[in-house]
Amino acid sequence: MIKIAVLDGATLGEDLNLSPLNNLGEVVIYISTRPEEVAGRLSGIDVVMINKVKLNETNLQDTNIKLICIAATGYDNVDIEYCRKRGIAVTNVVGYSTDSVCQVTLSMVLSLATRLNQYTRFVREGDYTKSGLANRLVPPYNELAGKIWGIVGLGNIGGKVASVASAMGCKVVAYTRTPKEGYECTDIDTLCEISDIITLHTPLNDGTRQLIDDNRLSRMKKTAILVNVARGNVTDEKAVAEALLRGQIGGFGCDVYSTEPFDQNHPYNKILHLDNVCLAPHMAWGSVEARNRLLFEMMENIKAFYAGQRRNRID
Repeated sequence: MIKIAVLDGATLGEDLNLSPLNNLGEVVIYISTRPEEVAGRLSGIDVVMINKVKLNETNLQDTNIKLICIAATGYDNVDIEYCRKRGIAVTNVVGYSTDSVCQVTLSMVLSLATRLNQYTRFVREGDYTKSGLANRLVPPYNELAGKIWGIVGLGNIGGKVASVASAMGCKVVAYTRTPKEGYECTDIDTLCEISDIITLHTPLNDGTRQLIDDNRLSRMKKTAILVNVARGNVTDEKAVAEALLRGQIGGFGCDVYSTEPFDQNHPYNKILHLDNVCLAPHMAWGSVEARNRLLFEMMENIKAFYAGQRRNRID
């Protein structure tokens, strides 16, 4: 019987029903796994399912793991080269969270653009009632229609965001490795200079690490809204925090961080109080529908592997 281990079940949400995995083999589910516990929990296991746990030579070398199923699209937490050398199959899941991440991206942009946090606080704290006025228009806000929306990474998620941005009346420009017909593509510096909204949807690799640095932040409009739903290290987080503190950009939304959760020394602690900042706990990918699609696809990956088929393989 196939022995399957889920190393960080809590990251998939306590409401997700993992019992269908029992139809595939003998399953053990760990709520979370510390780095020093990984190797021991892989002993005797054939298939390991992970979301955030890091797998590399250190914790794989003494195991007989045959298949790693990543509960995500990105795979920077797995040493793919080592797995190739060892003959360990690795799969991910593409496209399961497109609608979910697009929805949260739009939510952040709209909230920041309309200053919604400030307006709702005005009502919530009783100031609207005390004001005696039927309406309040401070701080002023602008419509998105007619603005330039820069998309960094035009894959499934970036493409969906681009289509929604276009439907809202924005002019879309993109920085992407593979230009797509129907979109105006440009270099990253030009995108930073001309865009009113910039949303990040690119994978983390050597070419995108700290892509948004102090230099590119300084090129942005002072009213620009930047939203990162890609990976934390696609930005220079210290530079982003400093840019916000000195009023270099107009707003910032983020759902991903270089360290998750970020600790008390992280630069974003300095911007938590700002009204033009919207930080979320890496939840954009995880709608109920997206997580159910994710589980189904991982199960299909396991079935395909044991049927001798290559499905969603990245090794």
